[in-house]
Amino acid sequence: MQITGTFLDEISHDIPHQNWGEKEWDKDFEHMKRAGINTVILIRSGYRKFITYPSAYLINKYNCFTPPVDLVELFLSLADKHGMQFYFGLYDSGIYWDTNDMSHEIEANQFVVEEVWARYGHHPSFKGWYLSMEISRKTKGAIAAFSTLGQLCKDMSGGLQTLISPWIDGPKAVAAASAVLKKDEVVSLLQHEQEWDEIFAGIHQHVDVVAFQDGHVELSDLQDYLEVNKRLAEKYGMKAWTNTESFDRDMPIKFFPIKFEKLKLKLEAAARAGYEEAITFEFSHFMSPQSAYVQAHHLYNRYMEFINH
Repeated sequence: MQITGTFLDEISHDIPHQNWGEKEWDKDFEHMKRAGINTVILIRSGYRKFITYPSAYLINKYNCFTPPVDLVELFLSLADKHGMQFYFGLYDSGIYWDTNDMSHEIEANQFVVEEVWARYGHHPSFKGWYLSMEISRKTKGAIAAFSTLGQLCKDMSGGLQTLISPWIDGPKAVAAASAVLKKDEVVSLLQHEQEWDEIFAGIHQHVDVVAFQDGHVELSDLQDYLEVNKRLAEKYGMKAWTNTESFDRDMPIKFFPIKFEKLKLKLEAAARAGYEEAITFEFSHFMSPQSAYVQAHHLYNRYMEFINH
C-alpha cells in the first residue's frame, strides 16, 4: 500500500506556513514524484480572507486579501510539468464553522467554480474538484451543499471527478486549539455506518470519491472503520480512498510529523481492508525532505525504504 496523492496546504490555518516560492515548490513536486505521488489536491482555495488566486469575486464579496502570487496557476503549471493530476479545492468562507450550517458555502462557491474553470480549465493537469467542506456526522445543510456543488463542478467541467474527505468522530476528533488529545463522547461503529449510509444516499450522484481521514480513531479500531467506509462507498457506486494522515495526533504539540511505525500500521490496515488508493495530509509539511520539520526529512527516508524494499 503506497501513497499516490497528497493535499497541498497553502492556506495555512493550524500548521505553520513555510513561505515557499516557485523554486521550493518545484523541488517539492520532484520529491513527491520520486515517492510515487501522481495526484495533488489543493486543500482549499481560500479560508476567510486569505486566498490562493486573485479572485475578483472573493475580493469583492468577502473583502479577501489579494494574494502576492497566483498559487493555483503555479500548482497547475507544476502539475503539468511533472505529469500529475490536480484537484481544485473550493473556497471556505468560515461561515459554516461559525454557524454549523453548510448551506452558506453554496453561495460562496457557485461563482468560484465558474471563475476558476474559465481561468484555469485549459491546464491538462486539471482533473478534478475537492469539495473542501469537512464533516464527520450528519450536519445541517451538508447533503445539499455536497450535492449542489458537486453537480455544479461536474456541469462546469464536463464531468470531472469530485472528491470529499470527511473525518470520523472518534476519540482524537478534538479541536486543534484544544489542550486535550482525546474526548470521551465518540461515535460508535454502528452509528457511524448508519449516519454515513444516509449521507451517501443523498450525495452519491454528485460525489465520486470519498477519502476518510484516518487519524481520529485508535489504531486498533481503524481497520473496522475502513471496512465500513469502503463497504458503504461501494454500495452507492463511489470510490473509497484512504486519507492516511502523515502528522501525529497523539503528541501534546499540534502537529508534528508522524512516527513512521504508525504510518506503516495505517497503510497496512487500509491494505487489509481492500483499499487501492491512499492520499495523505500532507506531504510538504510532514514528509518532505525540505520541510521545516527535520522529522519529516527522516520520515521521507523511512517511507522510501518502505516502498522500495
